[in-house]
Amino acid sequence: MLDGFVHPDFAEVAAVLQRLIPRDAGGAAVCVYRDSHKVVDIWGGTRDRDGNPWLADTTALSFSTTKGVVSTLMHILIDQGRARYDDPIAKYWPAFAGNDKADITIRQALCHEAGLYRLDEMISQPEEILDWQHMLQLIEAARPVHEPGAQHGYHALTYGWLIGGTIEAIAGKPFNRVLQEELIDPLGLDGMFIGMPHNELYRRALLITRDGVMRPARHSDGWPDTLRRWAERGLAKVGVEVDEFRAAMALRGPFDWNSEAAVEAVIPAANGEFTARSLARMYAMIANGGVLDGVRLLSEARVREMAEVRSKKRDRVVFLPMHWRMGYHRAFSFGASPNAFGHYGYGGSGAFCDPSRRLAVALTVNSGASSPMGDTRMPRIARAAIKCVDRTRR
Repeated sequence: MLDGFVHPDFAEVAAVLQRLIPRDAGGAAVCVYRDSHKVVDIWGGTRDRDGNPWLADTTALSFSTTKGVVSTLMHILIDQGRARYDDPIAKYWPAFAGNDKADITIRQALCHEAGLYRLDEMISQPEEILDWQHMLQLIEAARPVHEPGAQHGYHALTYGWLIGGTIEAIAGKPFNRVLQEELIDPLGLDGMFIGMPHNELYRRALLITRDGVMRPARHSDGWPDTLRRWAERGLAKVGVEVDEFRAAMALRGPFDWNSEAAVEAVIPAANGEFTARSLARMYAMIANGGVLDGVRLLSEARVREMAEVRSKKRDRVVFLPMHWRMGYHRAFSFGASPNAFGHYGYGGSGAFCDPSRRLAVALTVNSGASSPMGDTRMPRIARAAIKCVDRTRR
């Protein structure tokens, strides 16, 4: 059974979500905005292995879907005139300049062109990623693995410290304070956390696999067995350098993403705790030209620039041509919306906007394992929402 609200024109979205929720354990939520109006806000299933129901305010760990939030925050600061895309990061973060990084620009970082994706060369223990200041210092000490701007490789985990550290340096405030003041408060978002406060932990869903709560991996790469096998067998067949994939994803040991320490830490590429409602509302602001409910956070010109594809090539880390924008990839929807963009995440979550349809869609989940860019669940939800919009246009 699903709870929430669905406009009759979007009933197909609810039907798809109903089929996606596991029968045993696991839950999900979907939210859709069209023309600045919320037309779908539904949830169902369980938020943990014990059968506790998914509720209206339940948040879910959304992995790389977090990158879309961090990218949006950067664009907001740029639009306010606090920085420019082609400014060197070191202009605002002087300690970043060492080891051939003085000329790396904000634009290159947003486009995954900085060459700083090899996490395995930065850390020796997975618990290091829990320490925000420590990780910023490691980014400062890192050396690019290729000439910045000449190639691109998906910064699977380092993106959060690279962009988050730059945001903090530009604003002169702690990252979480900037997020709260510039994005969460203006849009009235009810569930958007990157570093969840302890008093909010009761809201979160726990990650679940088919045989129970997601456990730390047994292998040295620190990721679940399914992802390790997928990398080794699949990526090599399509010409991807598996070593580069591992270098970007590796945590050098077991890591429990369900732990309170992992959820409370600031890991802006991977540990966002979101409601689908908050993600969809943020992307609705973008889909509507930077304004929602009278609150303008981005100019229309900025949104057009954000939507421009910067690269259609396959990069050094991931196997698909992601059609990278500045901080977003194309929204996979089985070909239904080539102009849509956003970010999907490991585990199945995702969110995107389609300015041509004034549409925003978000999915949060807590069960299933997938590729770093999600699985078929988000594209199925996306396609259903797009079909509903197109049907109402006729």
